[in-house]
Amino acid sequence: MKISLSEHFTCGKLLRFTLPSIVMLVFSSIYGVVDGFFVSNFVGKTAFTAVNFIMPFLMILGAAGFMFGTGGGALIAKTMGEGEREKANRMFSLIVYVSLGCGVVLALLGLAGLRPLAAALGARGAMLEDCVTYGRIILLSLPAFILQYEFQCLFVTAEKPTLGLYVTVAAGVTNMVLDALLVAVLPFGLVGAAAATALSQCVGGALPLLYFARPNTSLLRLGRTEWKSSVLFKTCTNGSSELMSNISMSLVGMLYNAQLLHYAGEDGIAAYGVLMYVNMIFQAMFIGYSVGVAPVISYHYGAGHHGELRGLLRRSGGILTVLALCMFGAAQVLAGPLGRMFVGYDEALLALTLRAFSIFSFCFLFSGYAIFGSSFFTALNDGPVSAAISFLRTLVFQVACVLLFPLWWQVDGIWASIVAAEVMAVAVTLAFLRAKQKRYHY
Repeated sequence: MKISLSEHFTCGKLLRFTLPSIVMLVFSSIYGVVDGFFVSNFVGKTAFTAVNFIMPFLMILGAAGFMFGTGGGALIAKTMGEGEREKANRMFSLIVYVSLGCGVVLALLGLAGLRPLAAALGARGAMLEDCVTYGRIILLSLPAFILQYEFQCLFVTAEKPTLGLYVTVAAGVTNMVLDALLVAVLPFGLVGAAAATALSQCVGGALPLLYFARPNTSLLRLGRTEWKSSVLFKTCTNGSSELMSNISMSLVGMLYNAQLLHYAGEDGIAAYGVLMYVNMIFQAMFIGYSVGVAPVISYHYGAGHHGELRGLLRRSGGILTVLALCMFGAAQVLAGPLGRMFVGYDEALLALTLRAFSIFSFCFLFSGYAIFGSSFFTALNDGPVSAAISFLRTLVFQVACVLLFPLWWQVDGIWASIVAAEVMAVAVTLAFLRAKQKRYHY
């Protein structure tokens, strides 16, 4: 049964409406992990380390998709809540066209700067060549990757979250099948893994473009538009928190790699890669819920339904608490099997990975609240507060902790720094929610 943005949302209805977004983001993360599994087990540790070493740079470029998707989705949903459907469609078309153009420009810049950046970060020899090989192939599909990220958010705004899930599944199956074929069966190694990912991103970006370009049953359709710099400015500032979050996480990932290379060598980077794969899947639940509920918040804010906003905030807090406890427990139970799946061929590396898991898993108790808090203010079209939460959580706190903690606790300090940063981010989120309560009446 279709659920409209304008409805009253109970906990059950919230879960039904956001479930496709949660599953979509989780599945997207899982198929992103497939490359790591095949590369680690069929190509080798150096190639696996190279993929994890260059991935933050690629994610920085792709983060533009989340900026356009979340910022634009909030603005479009608010406009629909105000009763201006035709204006919302013009906004939607403009945002999609501009983001596609940005993808082409960013891909060209990425190709030019890939090798110098990898070398500047410390990649040498075979590892440097693997970084360049993998990165160049992925960058060819960057415009589609940006659209895939963007449409993951905009499908929810169009009241078609389930269709977004189907597109993600199609892209994921493409990646998994091609990984198995090009890496495990045919001897294409790292090139095959990169090609599988690039082709899957093309599927994830092209299918939504075709759907929205044709007559459809959603709230949105691509069509004629007009240049509105104010719309793009509002979209970018409102989505700046998600852009900042993704860029910051990638920059911090580079810093973690540099610290681990210093304190633990290539094994440290490989262990961190395993943690980040698990982190992507688990955090995707928090991000998926936040993406799924954001258009509902924006719609009711635009319509002036203050009581509904209060209910959405309270119920979301309860849902996030349950998710946090479940993920912490799952991380404790799955640490051994997941570690052995990726690096079981190396006993020393496995021991380092399991030690990292035992400390790192505590971050799942806290991270969901700050992720939702940032998304909540994006949905209210309050970009500065949303960006502040993301900036502090993903950059300031983590950089400070990862630089200071290893001075006292060596490698263990690197794993603990993530947990400490999440705790501080929760405190900041609660402070902003308290300070803005009277303005937004939630």
